[in-house]
Order: sequence, then structure tokens, then C-alpha cells
Amino acid sequence: MIFMTLRIALRALARNKIRSALTMLGVVIGVSAVIAMVAVGTGATRSVQKQIESMGQNQLIVMPGSTSSGAVQYGVGSVQTLTPNDAATIARDCPSAGIVAVIVRAKAQIVYEHTNWAPATVQGCDPNFLAVREWPVEEGECFTDQDVKSAAQVCLLGQTVVEHLFPGESAIGKRIRVKNLPFKVVGVLSKKGSNTWGSDQDDALLLPWTTLKKKIQGSTFNTVDQILVTASSASTLAPLEEEIADVLREAHHCPVNSKGRYEDDFTVRNMTEFMNAMASTTRIMTMLIAAIASVSLLVGGIGIMNIMLVSVTERTREIGLRMAVGARGIDILAQFLVEAIALSGIGGLMGIAVGGGGALIVARFAHWPAVVSTLSIVVAIGFSVAVGVFFGFYPAWRASRLDPIEALRYE
Repeated sequence: MIFMTLRIALRALARNKIRSALTMLGVVIGVSAVIAMVAVGTGATRSVQKQIESMGQNQLIVMPGSTSSGAVQYGVGSVQTLTPNDAATIARDCPSAGIVAVIVRAKAQIVYEHTNWAPATVQGCDPNFLAVREWPVEEGECFTDQDVKSAAQVCLLGQTVVEHLFPGESAIGKRIRVKNLPFKVVGVLSKKGSNTWGSDQDDALLLPWTTLKKKIQGSTFNTVDQILVTASSASTLAPLEEEIADVLREAHHCPVNSKGRYEDDFTVRNMTEFMNAMASTTRIMTMLIAAIASVSLLVGGIGIMNIMLVSVTERTREIGLRMAVGARGIDILAQFLVEAIALSGIGGLMGIAVGGGGALIVARFAHWPAVVSTLSIVVAIGFSVAVGVFFGFYPAWRASRLDPIEALRYE
């Protein structure tokens, strides 16, 4: 009985091919828009998650905070308040701390023979930095703790720097110049890609932080710009943040103000929470875009209802004849409901193909990540069928309620 009803419904749709195709077009556009938007949004979310992983997981960043001198209040980061001793104190006195690394930042230009390049990132660090950032050395080796102690003139290069200065050749062992000082390239970092802000992480020059501080900056102060600290797991990030605050308050002798709060001269930021918030924002935007795109599905559903009402009116005598030879109201209801579902279902399948193809085209030519998930396909099919049932029920119910005698007399 089900197959017979489906066959009758498909034959009825085939009698008006152009009208059926135009009716399905609304569903095709709606489903394809939803599939394409969800695919692009899912790709963007996964891209953000990949960038989060590239920056290191379960990580805290300690930066200089605001300080005051007499009546003068200095802004956050305007005064260097962190030292390598603070990093050593955190590693020693914070039970939840894993790897601790220090960072000093600068701007400089690299010169190699007749070529020069100004990296986006010039950082002084210690060997722990690569472990914190989960950034392995692809070729050569990292500089050592002894290189840091002796302020050795050695360096690591990112892939972008190597591509510009050493195209088609190995950079290991080559001599470059930074601020007219010779540096030996001891290692090349693995490819990292762009970060969440779109900056190229591979456009980097890494030096021992003591070398950068003393020989590049010419500074006599024993301070660092940032301290990176990893936690063993995401659950220990909050306790570690409190431990770091307590340890540094004691080491820096931070006073308590009139409101009973510490006047910290440092700031601790939980990068995992920040990155997760960005990923959550991306997901919300994906849902919002998909909701807007689904409005066209609503329009397509209204089109199905309109055409089915017209079909009931056109086939009133056919309905009366079927009832006269024994068809029940439920049979008429099923026939027209199956027609509506067939319209929306076929349109949904076509929309999935169009939307998936559109997402792949965007990914290929616009270089934007797009992922067509199985869940989005299943949801699209289910939603298109639901549109057929919802908007096709009233015309089908109206057809099933016709009086056979009045239907046979209908002109």
C-alpha cells in the first residue's frame, strides 16, 4: 500500500514537471544554503581549534601589570616587573606548574649575504619555550641552557624566514647578521601556520633571551617580557593561576589597598579560556548564519503548501472518483501527504548536492576551510522531510475531507 501510494504520488508530480521543479527550487535553495553555511562555519571552528592547539594547550601567560610610584600610576605592561627569578620561583613553589619558560620580545632585521628580512616575531627565550608551545625543531637542534647562560650568538629560524633567506638550500650552519652581529643558525622550526589573529607564526627568529637582552637591546636590566607556564591538565589551570598569584605577590611584596585587595604588579591570563571563548563565538555565528539561511526553507515550505492546495483544487473530481470506488479519507490524506514529502525530500537531496558542491568550491578557490559533516546532511534531510509533512498536511487533510458527491459534481 505504501509503495502504491508513493507510485501514484510520483506520477502526479511527473504530470506537471515544470511546476514541481519550481516548487522544489525553494527547498533546494534553502537546504543548499544551510549545508554550505554550516560547512563553512564548521571548517572555521575546526581551524580555530587547530590554531589553539598550535599555540600550546593548558597554558598560562604571566605579564607585567600596572605599578605606581608615589602619585603616578603606570599602565599595564608599561614597566618591566618580571625577572627570570620569578620563573624559577614559579617552577619551584607552584605544585601544579609543569614547564616554565621566559620570553623577551624585540624588533630586528636579518641580513644574509645580499638578502634581508624583517621577521614578524623576534623573541628571546630559553629551551623550555619550544616545549611549552609544542613546537619541535624540524632540522638541526635547539640552543641549550648553556647557550642562554653564556649569551651565545646562535638562533632558530621559522619556515617563512628560511623560505625567504635560504630558498632551496639548508639554513643549518649558515651565518646571518642581526644588528650587525653574526649569528649561527643551529635549527629550523617545524611549520606552525597562522595563529588565531591571522599572524604567521613561522615568520620567527628565536634567540637565547640573554643574547637578545644584552646584545640586541643593549639592556643591563635582568627582566623578561612574559613568563609561560603549562599545567598538567585543564582542570589544574584555575588552581595553578591562584598558586602563581600567591607566589608572585609574596616575591614582589605586593601591598594591600584600602579595599582589602592586592595591588598586583603582574597579570596572569588563561589563554585556554580565551581560545575556547573564540571557538564558542565561531560556533554561535555558524548557528546564526544557518538559522538565517533556513528562512529560505520556510519560504520553500510555503511554496509547497500553495502548490498542493492548487493541486487539490485541480484534482477534486479525481478525489471524488477515488472515494466513490472505495478510497477512504486516510488514503486520500496519505496520497497528498506523500506528494508533499516527495517534493521536499527530492528538493532536499538536490540541495545537499548543491550545498556540498558550493562548500567545496569555496574551500578550493576562496581558500576558506569548509567541512561537510554527516550530521549536517542527516539534519538537512530530516528538516526537508519535516517541511513536507508540516506544510503538506493541511492540503492533504482538506482533500481527505471532501464530500465524494460534491467532488464528482465539481467543474
